[in-house]
Amino acid sequence: MKMSLRQLFAPALLAVALTPLAFAAQAGHHEHEGQRMNREAMMERMEERRQAVYQRAGLSEEQQAALNEAHAQHREAVLALREEHQARVAEILSEEEQQALRDAMHEMHVEYRQEHGHSGHGKRGYHSDSANEMDAEEAAVE
Repeated sequence: MKMSLRQLFAPALLAVALTPLAFAAQAGHHEHEGQRMNREAMMERMEERRQAVYQRAGLSEEQQAALNEAHAQHREAVLALREEHQARVAEILSEEEQQALRDAMHEMHVEYRQEHGHSGHGKRGYHSDSANEMDAEEAAVE
């Protein structure tokens, strides 16, 4: 059975189209106090690692400060872009539709991990999907 290009690329195009929505959907998942504390701890660990890398690379304090400033500006720009995207999604979808999209994406994520033999542990040893979602969010921001 011969497949058309449309049939071959439709799933990939759908995945590309939904990726930005995944970040918008994740935003609502991080409002619990325990997750906020985990996020703060994770940010602190990331900063410690960044400083260790700078020292290992032999960067001067001026270079480190300049890189930290560039990182902070990048983070602010990405956060602003995410807010803009979330506003656009809100213009397109109702709250109920946004929740349905988040639920569908979460279900597909769980199914994918099960199909591909991923345990509940993330690449860094986290034990829950919420921690993995935080990783994804931070990766997007970084």
